[in-house]
Amino acid sequence: MPRNPSHAMNIASKTGLLLFTGNSHPDLARLVASRLGLELAPCSVRNDENAETKVDIDCSVRGQDVFIIQTGSKEVNTSIMELLIMMYACKTSCAESIVAVIPYLPYSKQSKMRKRGSIPAKLLASLLCKAGMTHLITMDLHAKEIQGFFDVPVDNLRASPFLLQYIQEQIPDYRNAVIVAKNPGSARRAQSLAERLRLGLAVIHGETKEAESDAIDGRHSPPPVVAQNTGLEWPMLTAKEKPPINVVGDVGGRIAIIVDDIIDDVETFVACASMLKDRGAYKIYAMATHGLLSSDAPRLLEESTIDEIVVTNSVSHEVQKLQCHKIKTVDISVLISEAIRRIHNQESMSYLFRNITMED
Repeated sequence: MPRNPSHAMNIASKTGLLLFTGNSHPDLARLVASRLGLELAPCSVRNDENAETKVDIDCSVRGQDVFIIQTGSKEVNTSIMELLIMMYACKTSCAESIVAVIPYLPYSKQSKMRKRGSIPAKLLASLLCKAGMTHLITMDLHAKEIQGFFDVPVDNLRASPFLLQYIQEQIPDYRNAVIVAKNPGSARRAQSLAERLRLGLAVIHGETKEAESDAIDGRHSPPPVVAQNTGLEWPMLTAKEKPPINVVGDVGGRIAIIVDDIIDDVETFVACASMLKDRGAYKIYAMATHGLLSSDAPRLLEESTIDEIVVTNSVSHEVQKLQCHKIKTVDISVLISEAIRRIHNQESMSYLFRNITMED
């Protein structure tokens, strides 16, 4: 929240901006509306007894810039259907533009072909565009290439300035910390954070389960068999073997900060924390933009050697915080509200990628 009411972004109700929200994260929507100096536009989003989603827009949207805040949630498919129907209702009511504000984009981890599967992230992008979306605001996509799935402009905001500020202000002696990538795939993200803080970098090499990039996709080279009628033999293929899990980098006597974009399946975080503790790290943080924390994640984190889990409020996790006192939340509503204001006023978005902080 702003430090005082005068810091709120004053946008008059007659500017043609309407802010709606579904049921996925109303608390975040209220924070954004407060920063913009607006009231949430009236609408009713509910499920009938037969589980069908019904939406009633209770105000005129004709000629208005409509922004709909709806993030990924535990009821992910319900949240998507709510958003699609809300956008379609605004489209058929002649809204000037329809901007979907989806801090955590569902299905973003399913952006590659796997064997005889599909690419659900592309399907979701097509559905959103078909429903009437003219612009997308999201945050820290799991893969930046997902932006190419959309036929409309995409603003992929970054939460890293807020996480950097948290480290500098809330972690005592952070200069004695080392940034840790829990696998080689997240090393680039960890390196970026380490360079900005001028800290060391460590990488966990060797994984406890098959990496996403190594999943079978049905496109392997031919099997090692003798070709008929030729007598030629294909080269022998050696199966990949993961080396034992190991830490590349010095963490002894240091604060270890494990970073990633999503914390959901926490078993790898727990295993990494245990190894870091064995290697001499005296305090361990886990930090990510999106804290999904599904299933037994809160309990596993509470029982783990991780001292603190830091996530943004891109998704709602109030229930999980009741189960795990280690979870801390960083508010990113100021970033979203400023993005909305700039898009509505047709201002440059580049400022958001270098200057904005939690206290702006």
